[in-house]
Amino acid sequence: MGKHAVPSVARVSTALEFGSLHYSIDDRALFEDLELRLPVGESVAVMGPSGSGKSTLISCALGLVTPQGAVRVAGADITRMKRRELARHRGAHTGVVFQFGELLPELTPVENVALAGLLAGAARRDVYEQAEKLLAELGVPGADRPTGTLSGGERQRTAVARALINKPTLLLADEPTGALDDTNRNGVADMLFQVPSRWECGLLVVTHDEQVARRADRVLHLADGRLQARSTA
Repeated sequence: MGKHAVPSVARVSTALEFGSLHYSIDDRALFEDLELRLPVGESVAVMGPSGSGKSTLISCALGLVTPQGAVRVAGADITRMKRRELARHRGAHTGVVFQFGELLPELTPVENVALAGLLAGAARRDVYEQAEKLLAELGVPGADRPTGTLSGGERQRTAVARALINKPTLLLADEPTGALDDTNRNGVADMLFQVPSRWECGLLVVTHDEQVARRADRVLHLADGRLQARSTA
């Protein structure tokens, strides 16, 4: 195995770990000695005012931003990886759900979900079967019609299925209910926070929505460059 070889999934108990993160933008410190450990099977919601660095945390976990300190995904420090190794590791261990889904509207939900598996090198027949199964489990009807005709809630469920198709160790969600009405918000949030136990991954959600955040196992507040525990009472 190489210097930064990916650990076996079977031995991984921690989905994500930030170790002593420091990161600044234009001389303004976003993170100062920031720490987080997210075990597999657990969900964490991060709240904080606009500009506090919530989305930058997601970028750090994806390897799009390289802070000082350690960012361990599935046991491997991605800050030490070169571009190709990072891309392979991300594809094998990380799924992400964005606020607006970022789906291809002309493709069906099955095609959108399967595409992520095909790009990761999975066999076509297997990945289509898995895509159909995931969509059924997540409650997406009409999986054979264009994704652009689905409701907002159905599109976000499709986005979650796409993020899960490669069986990630870590699922990231950046304001996943921010574009939904109250009914769809609650349905998607309920489904999303069931994912860690059902699919054996860690879930990190950044959100402004208190009602969404309180579904998480832990709620953390990002302030003064650090994550602090916050009561959900």
